Amino acid sequence: MRTAGQKSGRLHARIALAGALALLLAGCAAAPSAVHRVSLPKVAPAPVQTQAASSRERARILGSYGGIYQDARLQSLIEKTIDRLTAASERPDLKYNVTILNSPAVNAFALPDGELFVTRGLIALANDESELASVLSHEMGHVIAHHAEIREDKARQAALISHVVSDVLSDPQTGALALAKSKLALASFSRAQEFEADGIGVGISARAGFDPYGAARFLTDMQRNADLKHGSGDEQRSFDFLAAHPATPDRVRNARQNARQFTAPGGGKRGRDEYLSDLDGMVYGEDPSEGLVRGRRFLHSKLGFTFVAPPGFTLDNTAQAVLGLSDGGGEALRLDVVKVPAEQSLADYLKSGWIENVDPNSVKEFTVNGFSAAAASAKGNEWSFRLYAVRFGSDVYRFIFAARKMNESVDRAFRASIESFRRMSLAESQQVKPLHIKIVTVGPGDTIDTLASRMAVSDRKRDRFLVLNGLAARDTIKAGEKVKIAVE
Repeated sequence: MRTAGQKSGRLHARIALAGALALLLAGCAAAPSAVHRVSLPKVAPAPVQTQAASSRERARILGSYGGIYQDARLQSLIEKTIDRLTAASERPDLKYNVTILNSPAVNAFALPDGELFVTRGLIALANDESELASVLSHEMGHVIAHHAEIREDKARQAALISHVVSDVLSDPQTGALALAKSKLALASFSRAQEFEADGIGVGISARAGFDPYGAARFLTDMQRNADLKHGSGDEQRSFDFLAAHPATPDRVRNARQNARQFTAPGGGKRGRDEYLSDLDGMVYGEDPSEGLVRGRRFLHSKLGFTFVAPPGFTLDNTAQAVLGLSDGGGEALRLDVVKVPAEQSLADYLKSGWIENVDPNSVKEFTVNGFSAAAASAKGNEWSFRLYAVRFGSDVYRFIFAARKMNESVDRAFRASIESFRRMSLAESQQVKPLHIKIVTVGPGDTIDTLASRMAVSDRKRDRFLVLNGLAARDTIKAGEKVKIAVE
């Protein structure tokens, strides 16, 4: 979450829309019954208008995904991998530039001019060089097959979709849907294009000497990560903005079929130990400068405030807002920051029309831990809302709580969350530190449970350890193996 000044012009850049799978390689329900064959078009130089579109998309991606993550060791690893893949590709004459994004999200992007982006969250999720190569070669496939030029159209589509931000603030019904969803994936291609890029990518990886089954493993890990973060209920799947894209299980199956055309399982370089060594010490999870989620608590040492979400909520810190969703999906919250003239009362602001259907008789002013605040109620057809505005320094923080079934207990939990909003102490600010990846060697007495207990996360330690290390629930670990844990 950024300050109001940082967010001006960015508030509309990324809105909570794609619920369960805001991932690069996420997708839809049906798959081809046979291995996907590809035929490559001739690639002409990018026209001036495409270059301009790429420039706009680069700015949009950097603004939405935390800017650039500086890590010379990781950058060198990626560039060496790209050089190896390029030499083995159908277009060795093309040039690629890769930027690591400072975001815990698992995502990657390709622009028409060959500029590629990967998040540090994606790098952390991968477990060997072949898995990273599968992502990079997939993105190269979009460029080689000319898919990336679709971004110019997608940029216009994203601009239209971003108006949902306004709807969140003016239409309670649409707002509730947006609150219950996660990040918008700026890169989304058609079902056929995703399968084509998969086929191209597996071929490039195999010819470069990497294990071509890395794609299937990483797609599986992405699905597990998505399930861990968002759950897999039918309601959340219905919110999937990428529902028109190939579903991950289908793509895993297709990726394996493609890999079998080159080698049997176990062929090619995986490079696990070398890869994990380069990951040691990298930032894991949120960047403290953007705020940190610790269980139900959100802490922003730079802005100097903290609050606690209602019981049962899971928080997601995005560039434009802090989003929260209850376990059952029946309640949600959104926190963002805006500029409100000092002479305008918060009560007047809540009644100023930034959200519709506000009950004027419900507007009340009060204080929260010494800060001026105001509350109001609004109601849609299926959702009820509690709105709060808190003046903190020169900014106003807006809380939108939504519930499908509002009752006294839910209302009380919302109010308790607001009352937890306070200034952080200097000691608290100094204690807010990012998590890092630590690579450890499994000892003779170590088990998944003992290593998972060392994870510096607030909940589901075992599940998070398994996902981070690409392990299934019934997998075991052996002494001498290297694994990732998240530590302070």
